[in-house]
Amino acid sequence: MLARKLIIAMMFILMLVAGAAQAGGDAANGKTLSVDCADCHGEDGLGDEDVPAIAGMDAAAQAQALADFQSGAVESEMADYVEGLSEQDMLDLAAYYATLPAN
Repeated sequence: MLARKLIIAMMFILMLVAGAAQAGGDAANGKTLSVDCADCHGEDGLGDEDVPAIAGMDAAAQAQALADFQSGAVESEMADYVEGLSEQDMLDLAAYYATLPAN
């Protein structure tokens, strides 16, 4: 009986770990998607005096910010730019910009 409970618990833990791994973003795809972002944030993601830097930003925080712009939870002109992005696109972009050095 104990062995069965342990097996079920281990299967549950493995499913959680696999789900977390799949939830991450693909930085290589994010780089491909970043072409439009670079128009304002720059190729290096460092922005300028009018546009905030996104390079080196925590991927989870950036993905959440993109989702908030898209849902309207945070009002911003960014809503227009994230309108057509899927959740995975936002994770990919966040993963890519997290790899860039912040200055």
